[in-house]
Amino acid sequence: MNRIMRKFIKEKILADKLAVVVGAGRSGLAAARLLCVLGATVRVVDANDTLDPSIVNDIAGDIELQTGRHSPAQFADADIVVLSPGVPVKRLEPFLKDVPARKIVAELELASWFIEAPVLAVTGSNGKTTTTTLISEILEKSGLRTFTGGNIGTPLCEYLLDMEPVDVIVLEVSSFQLQNCRLFKPHVGLFLNLAPNHLDYHEDMEEYLHAKLNLFAHMNESDAALLHESLRPVLEGRDITRARMEWFGPTDRFEAPHLLGEHNRSNVEAAWQAVRRFGVTEEQAAEAIREFKPLAHRIEPVGEKGDVLFVDDSKATTLEAVVAAVRSFDRPVRLLMGGVFKGGDVAALARDVKDHVRSVALFGASREVFEPELAKMFPVSWDATLDLAVKRLYADANPGDVILLSPGTSSFDLYSGYAQRGNHFQSVVEELA
Repeated sequence: MNRIMRKFIKEKILADKLAVVVGAGRSGLAAARLLCVLGATVRVVDANDTLDPSIVNDIAGDIELQTGRHSPAQFADADIVVLSPGVPVKRLEPFLKDVPARKIVAELELASWFIEAPVLAVTGSNGKTTTTTLISEILEKSGLRTFTGGNIGTPLCEYLLDMEPVDVIVLEVSSFQLQNCRLFKPHVGLFLNLAPNHLDYHEDMEEYLHAKLNLFAHMNESDAALLHESLRPVLEGRDITRARMEWFGPTDRFEAPHLLGEHNRSNVEAAWQAVRRFGVTEEQAAEAIREFKPLAHRIEPVGEKGDVLFVDDSKATTLEAVVAAVRSFDRPVRLLMGGVFKGGDVAALARDVKDHVRSVALFGASREVFEPELAKMFPVSWDATLDLAVKRLYADANPGDVILLSPGTSSFDLYSGYAQRGNHFQSVVEELA
């Protein structure tokens, strides 16, 4: 715990204040703990009326937990309302009419008020987790202590309460988190790319982009805003930051044998441009990048059978991520897609991969979205389950083909998350004769 936290805990700076935390997931409960030690009266509200009260055991005596349909009474007289990631503020608007907007913040924003170490924050539609993890590995191998979290792993509030101070805080930040940030300011902000995503959450692409750009809104001249070159036409004419703006794109500066495709060459360059601001040498970065291996379910080779390579890219939940994955291979691709569609141009996807894909096997939901456009260019099949689709593709595959699970959707039609979907794929491959 840093000295700022110790000071504010000692002073109980939120004594006599009512804090309402929306969402009883890991981030929400971490925010509730932080608010408690700062002296606030804390109410946690969650729309899930089947929630097990035991999830708040550690702080049960310090907070009030309310579950079920939200109501204006839950937010009456609130001095601060903290939103967990993924809780759309629009859904709460009928209950927040009397709460000024300045009092409604994300968990990330709340935690950022009390940190000391410089922040390196990564956002984008695709590749955030790989790039964030790569950055942390480079910094660690260069002798810098880091905390890695935010949208992945550990919420920033947990770091403040439970961990020793570090040299650099490395955060993956989502549009959900950024949309309700008021003062959050990284020292280095990294914007990897922009593609239609989370349009089931955001009203439209403009709102989605505006949330992403919140990352840079409070940076100043001593900070660095690193932007992918593909964003130039999107950002032209926008006054997005006072920070130094620099552009990056794919290069061959580093050898990255385990990170395939042009998109990863961009991610590697982005990581280098970020870490060099913290004194890392090119030699130090090169060694860490050479040894870095992709995270699970991100263009992860599973194995070969009959000279057919199976690759798990279950994390690909957008169409742009599918294009990047397909283009990572110089072998013919047989593509597995399906799940809960999040938006995007399927016809454009078909055009972008037409020279790489040999056939498409759909599974689960969204057949009616994918099949009409994809069938114009490829042989397309559909099965109710992933295992049937995998077996169908394998029966048709030729030696040298790649069978790629890159669904382009969220997984919630059949699975609890992309990891369970990827694990199922891997178990199906293992069982193939």
